[in-house]
Amino acid sequence: MKKRILVLYYSQSGQLRDILDSITSDIKDKAEIDYATIEPVIPYALPWKASTFFDTMPETVQHIPIAMKPLPEVIKNKDYDLVIFGYQSWFLNPSLPISSFLQSEDAQFLKGKNVLTVIGCRNMWLHGQEKVKEYFQQIGAKLVGNIVLTDTNPNLISVLTIIRWSFQGQKEASRFLPAAGVQDNDIRRASRYGMPILKHLEADKLDDLQNELLMIGAIQLKPGLIILERRGVTNFRKWSKFIRDKGGPGAPERQGRVTMFKRLLIVAIFILSPISSFTAWIQLQLQKSSLLRDVEYFKKLELVPGKF
Repeated sequence: MKKRILVLYYSQSGQLRDILDSITSDIKDKAEIDYATIEPVIPYALPWKASTFFDTMPETVQHIPIAMKPLPEVIKNKDYDLVIFGYQSWFLNPSLPISSFLQSEDAQFLKGKNVLTVIGCRNMWLHGQEKVKEYFQQIGAKLVGNIVLTDTNPNLISVLTIIRWSFQGQKEASRFLPAAGVQDNDIRRASRYGMPILKHLEADKLDDLQNELLMIGAIQLKPGLIILERRGVTNFRKWSKFIRDKGGPGAPERQGRVTMFKRLLIVAIFILSPISSFTAWIQLQLQKSSLLRDVEYFKKLELVPGKF
């Protein structure tokens, strides 16, 4: 009897669906695979309006849920051997539709299920995955693997291309910049994960799956990104509270603070980023051993409180 796999995901741009399709391409005829999308009641358009994008930060960072469409009953009533759970990061946290779903009644569908996470993002995903681990623990889902695909272009280049894609809707390469997002070749090569996933699932050895996924490149992580992400998480938490002190989403009273945050974030990215990278390099030299231990931790599946 074929194993049953559910691919459950939220993708604003559609890129994550391409990644998931690639991962399952070699096993789609060898397993029974269903797809289900996680959908907010009010969808997030792409390209974004800048005002909407930056106003979404406080609720994303504080995990304040939005209204979500229910999962189809046919999905919730079916028994799956594995759930492949695809998501993106927004503001160093799971996207707001993902965190909202994980706080909803529908998320109880994951209780007792084996879950493999697939992340498609620009470059920072660690804190988001820690929060997803926490939700899975609360729900009673078992995390059995994690695959991460990122934009491998230099940081400033990836910032420029994601801005172009997010606010102008142009993913394709332009005269001076490459295509935005995860590289097409990396998406195609994600097909190599499918057979190991199915092999471990059929052998009932999912506890060993992550080790094999890591051997074939499921996660690439530079220690310096841990430092930069920890700094970013701290700053986003402060700004989210500062903005929400003036009201909820769209409140006119908070728009001045939202604009202030937007301007400072742009300055931080384009002016302070080189300085921050240099100080992170110094910190890396001083804390190399502990950061290398952190790299190994973030590649694995266990949850240790206090990493952020």
